[in-house]
Amino acid sequence: MRIAFVTESFLPATDGVVTRLRHTLDELSTFGDEFLIVAPKYGEGPSSYAGAPIHRVPAVPFPPYPQIKLAPPNPSVGRVLSRFRPDLVHIVNPFVLGAAGVFYARTMGLTLVASYHTNVTVYARFYGLGFLGGLGVRWVRALHNRARINLCTSKATQDYLMSEGIRGVRFWPQGVDARRFHPDKFSKDARVRLSDGNPGERLLLYVGRLGHEKNITLLKKALWDVPETRLAIVGDGPARGELERAFRGTPTVFAGMLQGEELAEAYASADAFVFPSTTETLGLAMIEALASGLPVIAARSGAAHEVVSEGESGFLYEPGSEESFVSAVRRVLADEDLRLRLSAGARTAAEGRTWEASTAALRGYYREAMAG
Repeated sequence: MRIAFVTESFLPATDGVVTRLRHTLDELSTFGDEFLIVAPKYGEGPSSYAGAPIHRVPAVPFPPYPQIKLAPPNPSVGRVLSRFRPDLVHIVNPFVLGAAGVFYARTMGLTLVASYHTNVTVYARFYGLGFLGGLGVRWVRALHNRARINLCTSKATQDYLMSEGIRGVRFWPQGVDARRFHPDKFSKDARVRLSDGNPGERLLLYVGRLGHEKNITLLKKALWDVPETRLAIVGDGPARGELERAFRGTPTVFAGMLQGEELAEAYASADAFVFPSTTETLGLAMIEALASGLPVIAARSGAAHEVVSEGESGFLYEPGSEESFVSAVRRVLADEDLRLRLSAGARTAAEGRTWEASTAALRGYYREAMAG
């Protein structure tokens, strides 16, 4: 197959959408598929990936979150699609640049598939753009309903999209690199760094974007109420400065962005993974934590219950309840036998999620869409 991906974000950006797309492209190349990537222009972004060209579209920073680049539709998208002659166009998380993918796919009579990864309208409220709520929902619905098939990464999101009137919704299973993220990646040096020189104390880990919507300040409650507990926060984002001020005086290390082996070591060197966000359509970091043998403590909302098996790979706490959150943390950290059982269950749960299986399912949806 010849597939053109039109995506709102790609390397050098690092988020769950980019991670999923990278692994998908890697797998597609093993099937012998050819692809083109159309993405916003970043200052130092690569010009190719997995042997495929990246066509960069001029972009401007999103003011509340400058790391995000917005690329308005551009005629160059139509020209590069005409040269590539794809069998199918896949628009990833369409909102701005994705509109160009919709327009040119329709103009050229190309099969269109879309995938939904982020509840943009919910996030907008956290960045002072709540007035876009209703308008944003209608815009997203209009874009997605131009596609023959709409993919989503959790059953909860599938139900939401269908309730919003989006048609042709299919579940695209998630994968994880269970070789890279593995309990064997434990590192004494990493644990020393992440615990600020106190490797004997219990270590909680958060990995993800440091955004206002992530509810990260909740994690302070565990540091106050559970003795000899430390926290490592891995990631970056617009709320980092505010969070560093909020956690000042607590046993917390802000490790910044980690990738590759450093990230794998961070996961494997902690005792439990904490994920307080209630706005996720899935939460790739939770699955990476499971693969690393980390029990996951997450808010009981969105797709978390599809990732965490209560009492088998972690615990879910009630959103908005500090008491429920602290109770879950204390339960995991106070009982080493339980923590080890959860760790084994976490690893087992992750081993069934592969990028190969995820991409095979995707190719099946592509064939379905092209069959019309």
